[in-house]
Amino acid sequence: MADRVELLVVGGGLSGLGLAIACAGAGLAVALVDREDPARMLDQSFDGRTTALAYGSQQVLATLGLWDGLAAEAEAIREIRVADGGSHLFLHYDHRDLGDDPLGFIVENQMLRRVLWQRARELPSLALLAPCAVERVSYDTGGATAALSDGTNLKAALVAAADGRNSPLRIAAGIDAVTWSYPQTGIVCTVRHAEPHRGVAVEHFLPAGPFAILPMTGNRSSIVWTERAALAPALMALDEAGFLAELARRFGDYLGALGLDGPRWSYPLSFLHATRYGATRLVLVGDAAHVIHPIAGQGLNLGIRDVAALAELIIDARRLGLDIGLAVGERYERWRRLDAIMLSAATDGLNRLFSNTVPPLMLARDLGLAAVERLPPLKRLFMRHAMGVVGELPRLTRGEPL
Repeated sequence: MADRVELLVVGGGLSGLGLAIACAGAGLAVALVDREDPARMLDQSFDGRTTALAYGSQQVLATLGLWDGLAAEAEAIREIRVADGGSHLFLHYDHRDLGDDPLGFIVENQMLRRVLWQRARELPSLALLAPCAVERVSYDTGGATAALSDGTNLKAALVAAADGRNSPLRIAAGIDAVTWSYPQTGIVCTVRHAEPHRGVAVEHFLPAGPFAILPMTGNRSSIVWTERAALAPALMALDEAGFLAELARRFGDYLGALGLDGPRWSYPLSFLHATRYGATRLVLVGDAAHVIHPIAGQGLNLGIRDVAALAELIIDARRLGLDIGLAVGERYERWRRLDAIMLSAATDGLNRLFSNTVPPLMLARDLGLAAVERLPPLKRLFMRHAMGVVGELPRLTRGEPL
């Protein structure tokens, strides 16, 4: 391969792949480097999570030509029901209140990775270097030079760090981050049930944290179960019957008999927000810039909005003959920072508000749910936020090509 590209993407996760595909698909010379073997990342045991793709994120994937490979494996979210524990008050979102489009889609991360890697391999201007590691990057007025573990020195005008929450590139650049760990663990699994879910997603707010039931293809649902970190290891150690019994206590019986469909996974939950989204010739994308609580299922959607905005800025700057390493960083941060801060604060606040049993707070949040339910204009606004179609939208999110 050539030792010079226009864009170097470090990290072959969902955000990094998306950015590389968007830019290479528009003709940019791109290299993507990831330390993991793609075969391992595509194995079913690598990541058992599902993603709740907002409608706006689905539009990005469709505009990039990726949705045809995902549509058959994606389940539309037609309704969302939010309930506070055993309270009789709840909030109900119905896609028909806004039109015909679904609120979003549930897709398995494994399927997302498979389709993204397949498309990446098809693009002639995208060089895939994996498994391979970036050992160090130096920056100067002429560009960035990455020393790779295979001995290659790769030059680029711009480096996009999509290398995760513990981003080595962010740390090496001296960019600080506000971070903390939640006293919670996310437990993830898939269940089969006797009755159809009819495209309804349910989120129960329990004292330990939110318990989400997300509709998948067939009579299946993805479970995102937030539990106290001290209790989670004991739950994970239960045999299948014991684990299913604990899950059924929280799930309820509205979909009939339950059964586990595959293994279970657990993940520690944390918060992170970078104080800056880049430096000279470096930008942070996805989890390298921000990690939020999964309470609203918006983490990857935030990263996809990063991708859509950054790709648009890069392609527009290139068409104007500008140096993309110098032209996009500040504009990217101005565009994306407010959205990320607001969503980070909202998810953290919701988790703290609902994960407790203080009576005045319990009453206040139940009244809040009831108030939103009885105010259709406010409810429609919240629904549009959940769909990712509010604010300054990149072209990809509007269904327009780069």
